[in-house]
Amino acid sequence: MSLAWLAAWSWSLDGLRDCIATGIQSVRDCDTAAVATVACLLVLFAWYCYHVGREQPRPYASVSSLLQGGGDAGGLQNGYAYCQSPECVRCAHHEGLNQKLYHNLQEYAKRYSWSGMGRIHKGIREQGRYLTGRPSIQRPEVFFLPDLPTAPYFPRDAQRHDVELLERGFPAILGEFEALSQGFSNCGLPQGWKLNSTPRGEWLTFYLVNQGVCVPGNCRRCPRTYRLLGSLRTCIGNNVFGNACISVLSPGTVITEHYGPTNIRIRCHLGLKTPSGCELVVGGEPQCWAEGRCLLFDDSFLHTAFHEGAAEDGPRVVFMVDLWHPNVAAAERQALDFIFAPGR
Repeated sequence: MSLAWLAAWSWSLDGLRDCIATGIQSVRDCDTAAVATVACLLVLFAWYCYHVGREQPRPYASVSSLLQGGGDAGGLQNGYAYCQSPECVRCAHHEGLNQKLYHNLQEYAKRYSWSGMGRIHKGIREQGRYLTGRPSIQRPEVFFLPDLPTAPYFPRDAQRHDVELLERGFPAILGEFEALSQGFSNCGLPQGWKLNSTPRGEWLTFYLVNQGVCVPGNCRRCPRTYRLLGSLRTCIGNNVFGNACISVLSPGTVITEHYGPTNIRIRCHLGLKTPSGCELVVGGEPQCWAEGRCLLFDDSFLHTAFHEGAAEDGPRVVFMVDLWHPNVAAAERQALDFIFAPGR
């Protein structure tokens, strides 16, 4: 047994030595120009990988960096990001919008690939028909992605992981809202809150992410909620259709019926305070919020919300976050993040 093993080991060493010798001789015999060409290609590939890596968007800074950072970035007024570019695809409503979107798609495809871009290309090419020819019950104002399943409301299973994560975080989010609400007084709107236009009543929002832009000052005041956002798998954080905020309706408030900008997202409401007399109506279908539970809906449908409770009932409060529609593929999400990047 031992002699046979030693003989086999000796044979293995001889084979290894011959293989190494053959490899060295092959390198010596190789054409110098071919070696230089391969080396150049490897250098170019390494540079390309580095360049692409630097371009990847980073939706969230670390919580610690936010806590240590200074004031809000330029363009933030009272914690709310107002668009400063007249060419913004989220806010623009002009004849050249489709050309701009198609130019962005072409730029993306040149850098990456046309693979998987069929629906986006179709959507941009026929955007005018989709936006003006849709039934009045669903009419997104900016971008419609064709061939997505259509429904006013979505089941919790549509984004189960993120729904369960948000509901587990309910106590932390509620606690941070209650800390924020202590700043309210009769002296005016506290820093970081935005007063929205309504026919009657008051609708306030406190944005952590507004149209794809993080609001650092607000995130520093809600570190646990902000950290939770970074744990979500389907949160839209890299393009202008992504938002995350605390939304407050005072008793007697009605939000005017309106359409959202796109059908590529699902809007998720986590109930924080849900007194009686509050209702959300999407596509003509009413639903009520529940504390600690998520309600998922497509805001590209005509929708409204109201709080008809008594003053002593207090406000209706939800944490709102935009998630990807479950039928938007990963390649499409990457492309849409590029096409609708904030400020593009």
